[in-house]
Amino acid sequence: MGPCLRRRSLGVIALILALMGASMPAAAETLQDRVELLAPHFSVTRPQGDGPFPVLIMLHGCGGPRPFTDHTAEAGVRAGAGVINVDSYRPRRISRVSALATVCTGARLQGRERAGDLYAAMAWARQQSWADGSRVAAIGWSHGAWTIMDALALRAGAEMRRATGLEDLPDEPLAGLSAALIVYPYTGIGSFAGRRDWRLAPRSTAIIAQHDYIVGQTRGALERQRQRSPSLDLVLFEGATHAFEDSQASDPRVRYSPAATAREHGMIREMIAGM
Repeated sequence: MGPCLRRRSLGVIALILALMGASMPAAAETLQDRVELLAPHFSVTRPQGDGPFPVLIMLHGCGGPRPFTDHTAEAGVRAGAGVINVDSYRPRRISRVSALATVCTGARLQGRERAGDLYAAMAWARQQSWADGSRVAAIGWSHGAWTIMDALALRAGAEMRRATGLEDLPDEPLAGLSAALIVYPYTGIGSFAGRRDWRLAPRSTAIIAQHDYIVGQTRGALERQRQRSPSLDLVLFEGATHAFEDSQASDPRVRYSPAATAREHGMIREMIAGM
């Protein structure tokens, strides 16, 4: 579960990559190319019936999909949403070992590039008869939360195309995004957190884990982002660690908390009900 971002190694690697990023764009694709790459690996669950249902898009952390996201998807479906769980790794043949060594250190697939996966998931949702494209929420954990924030912060046009590698993005690829849950996000070097206004103002909440020794201190950047984006609320989970939902975590810095997990699921239900 990620992003397992050790601050010292990230500080060197991500700073270099951030400076080089403008001259090292991802290989150009169309938005539909990205949809066709990712969609076979979407895990989709939805309520019975034809819909249209509100949509919840889920973005995993830097360690890749974890079993707890299945329970999160179930909570979303019980709340009445169709859930799209995006696996950003299988289509790219990124193993968990490779992810920990590269994505979690900032050397590969930074948040601004992975923002293209969120844009593609939203485009795919709009193509589904069961989905209400005007009521979409996103939840991201750690690296996935970084992705959501960078997806909101990228400047439309050349910067967005360069960062994501998608050459034909619409003027607003997040049109219809009405809410976001940003869970223990990475906000350090290479992230836009706290440094830019968001293009949209979805009703958003960032969960800060009090004892997060993986992404470190995030409150300052998130407070600055809240000043720029008043639709963002901050919620401190006292006593919680990074990846508090993961009952199978092997990292000693992670402690599973059923109470914090249940609280998060309650916030997901409220988010979906409010769309």
